[in-house]
Amino acid sequence: MTNLAKEIKALKKSSVRETVNRRLKEFESFKSKNTKEWFSELCFCILTANSKAVTALAIQKELGSKGFCTLCQKEIRDTIKNNKHRFHNNKSKYIVEARHCIDIKNKIQQLIKESGEPGAREWLVDNVKGLGYKEASHFLRNVGYKNLAILDRHILNLMIEDRILKEKPKSLNKKKYLEIEQKFKNLSQELNMLPAELDLYMWCMKTGEVLK
Repeated sequence: MTNLAKEIKALKKSSVRETVNRRLKEFESFKSKNTKEWFSELCFCILTANSKAVTALAIQKELGSKGFCTLCQKEIRDTIKNNKHRFHNNKSKYIVEARHCIDIKNKIQQLIKESGEPGAREWLVDNVKGLGYKEASHFLRNVGYKNLAILDRHILNLMIEDRILKEKPKSLNKKKYLEIEQKFKNLSQELNMLPAELDLYMWCMKTGEVLK
């Protein structure tokens, strides 16, 4: 067992376990929420791309599902900018353009039935500008699906430190993402965890927080 696996097992025996379990239940509860709440979560994940999750959360709280669904691009852009969040022009544009997905809950549930979580992720990457594999995986995890890896810098750095990866990839195209995701899933299987659970423990190790 690697040092990383040992550290995660130890963390699971600490008070962090309760926080992680609570967060996983919050994700699972999304399946009963309405599609506008799902769209708000989609917008949150657009905001997190190459930016801080903390400020993305602040923007989501300020705008709410109603704001994401109805405000004009300038109003959304100004809110993003006022929160000192990066790429306010592009991200406000992506959010407005994503409104063709306001019925996202029904679409994702249909896709999950037809082609599973990987198929739903492919659809998101192909149809929502501003979402790559990481952000699409993040969205699916946040609305209750637990079998994909969110390969952000914290996760990648831990995998490098533990020599699961030799070096940080220069880019994460589909082939490279799926290759690293499999290594992540191998670790989750070793620890008898779902990828969504492992992600929260690894994120906590790097940041000291258990955010969504």
